[in-house]
Formats: sequence, C-alpha cells, structure tokens
Amino acid sequence: MNLIKLIIVFTLLVSAALCQVPGAMVVQGVDGKSVTLSASDLSKLPQQTVSTTDHETPATFEGVLLADVLAKVALPAGEKFHSTAASYYLLVEAKDGYRAVYAWAELDSTFMDKSVYVVTKRDGKPLSGKDGPFQLVAPGEKRAARWVRQVTALRIKQAN
Repeated sequence: MNLIKLIIVFTLLVSAALCQVPGAMVVQGVDGKSVTLSASDLSKLPQQTVSTTDHETPATFEGVLLADVLAKVALPAGEKFHSTAASYYLLVEAKDGYRAVYAWAELDSTFMDKSVYVVTKRDGKPLSGKDGPFQLVAPGEKRAARWVRQVTALRIKQAN
C-alpha cells in the first residue's frame, strides 16, 4: 500500500513539474487532455502582427491568433456542443498567479468576430522577462485587465 501511495505522489509531482516548464505554456482542451507549447511551437503557426495601444502607448505586437493555439486541443465546437457552447470559458493563468477569463462566445468565430493574440514580441523585440515569454493581447478592450502577461496555461472549462 505504501508503494502505491509513493507512486501516486511521484506521478503528481512529475505532472506538476511538467506544467511549469520554463518558456512553455500548457493548453488544456474541453476533454481535459493538454499539450505543452513552446515559443518554437508557436513560431510554426501563422504569424500575425497587430498594432494597438497599451496603456495609452502605441505598440506593435507579433505572435499568433489565440484561436490557432486553442486548435491544438479539443474545443467546445460542432453539433455536439450546439446547445452548451455558451456555458464554456477560457481560464488564462499567469506565472504570478494572476488569472483572467474569456467567455467562449467571445472567442468562437461562430459567435463573434474578435481576435485575441498570444504574442511573443513587442515592437520587434522579444517580450521582456516581466511580460513574457507569452502574453495575451486583446485589441479594442478599454482596459488591459485581460492582457495577461507571463501566460503559463490556457484551460477550457465549463461553468457548472
């Protein structure tokens, strides 16, 4: 019995360590399965450039569409989720413990035309240690409260 407990504890510790890989973020789908993505993985996705204002300062960000990152996992989309899609949300977690939420309807192109980005560069330079390696940028929001810096995880969940 003690060996089983030891194995369980070891497995949990290894799982936690994998979720905290420096320079990587965990993306968890609606089915609970996840992938870990690095900046190198994001560089293989279609690249986007977005010019916007950050705290009243013009800025140009480079990265990828959040939708392209989320496409790596199971999403609440299609006929199976037709009547429940609006009950899902995306939980964004940051290294410093900060969290933000996006309603799934804000991100699903069948509901709304709004682009959110996972960026790795600002004004042509890699994000600073304070902001990166990954930051969510949502142009058009009047407050940058959901512009999450140091993103470590993106988790799709359902409101109960």
